[in-house]
Amino acid sequence: MSRNVTVGLDGSTESRTAAEWAAREAKLRGLPLRLVHVWEPVPEPMAEAQAPLLGAEKLRHWSERIPRETAEGLRRRHPGVRVETEQVHGKPMDALPEAAKDTELLVLGSRGLSGIGGFLVGSVGGAVIAHTRTPVVLVRAGEQAADEHEMDPAGIPSTATPYQPVVLGLDTAHPDDTVIAFAFEAASLRDTALRVVHGWNLPPYVAYGLPVDAELNAALGRHEAAALAAVLRPWRQKYPDVEVVEESPSGSPANHVIDASREASLVVVGRRVRRSPFGVHIGPVTHAVLHHAAAPVAVVAHD
Repeated sequence: MSRNVTVGLDGSTESRTAAEWAAREAKLRGLPLRLVHVWEPVPEPMAEAQAPLLGAEKLRHWSERIPRETAEGLRRRHPGVRVETEQVHGKPMDALPEAAKDTELLVLGSRGLSGIGGFLVGSVGGAVIAHTRTPVVLVRAGEQAADEHEMDPAGIPSTATPYQPVVLGLDTAHPDDTVIAFAFEAASLRDTALRVVHGWNLPPYVAYGLPVDAELNAALGRHEAAALAAVLRPWRQKYPDVEVVEESPSGSPANHVIDASREASLVVVGRRVRRSPFGVHIGPVTHAVLHHAAAPVAVVAHD
């Protein structure tokens, strides 16, 4: 794995937004930025039909302009970040997972859902997330640097203010060191707090309309809070510079993480690697967070 941050680039608005986010992340990590432009050649019969209109040379020239011009702009806006470009041929959902094997972090753009602060995760993004062990960050179209920071005293977005917290969605029944370490490192790099959200479901009797047992619910709440504290205790010692805020509310884990994303610079969730003959899945909580989070989402694969 190379020490760089890689972004998948296709010339769209969302991929350019992702490239800006990736440049900021590369600067935080002190790493070079690699722009990978996947050019999917037009099938030969279609290319022959289009040749009189566009021409093969023009198509190739256009495909080469995208990474070159994007890199030039990034170098101007992010001085000090070394920007490299790479062009590969093939289908994006095949080429990007392959590119992800040779990077520390892969960044992809995603269209926003109208009226909802979330993502429209297409087939390419879903395939890349499901088929790579490299952490993948999805950045929604329109994401601005100031969105990751707190408002200034006048209520105006600003990059001069501290970062908003990093949010980690954590399952205490199956905690994974890779996911937790990624979240702590992200918070440390941003010099901000880590907000750890562990949602848990109420007993089945609630669904059947039976009387609520307040004492039992309170005991369950204390048990879940204690489990969360136990998981995080060694990490607090390892990262003493990171302020940790622990939350273990009852209810849908996905909904609580999505709510927390509205005041976050980054959301971190895990994806358990499953080897199944019926395809690769990213899990219901991660799936929901990917589609509805209001901040960039990092998906970290783990066994």
